[in-house]
Amino acid sequence: MKLILERYSHEEKQTIGNLYLTENNGSIIARWDSLELPWLDNQRNISCIPTGTYKARKHYSPKFGKCLWLQDVPNRSEILIHSGNFYSDILGCILIGKNLKDINKDSIVDVVNSRLAVRELMSSLIDVDGLMIDVNSI
Repeated sequence: MKLILERYSHEEKQTIGNLYLTENNGSIIARWDSLELPWLDNQRNISCIPTGTYKARKHYSPKFGKCLWLQDVPNRSEILIHSGNFYSDILGCILIGKNLKDINKDSIVDVVNSRLAVRELMSSLIDVDGLMIDVNSI
């Protein structure tokens, strides 16, 4: 299995994309909407991470519960894929959800059903030895 994060909208306050879980042959197993901070030169806590390929492993966060931890991100640490709804919930991590909607009526889309999305992702990852994530923009 492999994860692919495809960013398709780069906005002032956030970056929107899709996270795909794929078989090694490229067939898609599952898809979730993703929300990250905007690209601000990989600055900690205020920027999304650079494009690239990273290792990912299951992790338990005291704050977010079960999540994925991206390893070996240049000049960054503690990059998680976890639940949340708003760009203001992000400190450089990646949120996933089941859809996009402006929940708080601030004219900025948010991810919805995020806890469900993370549960789906984590339950899909039976064997995560060698799990990789490709982060790119389209």
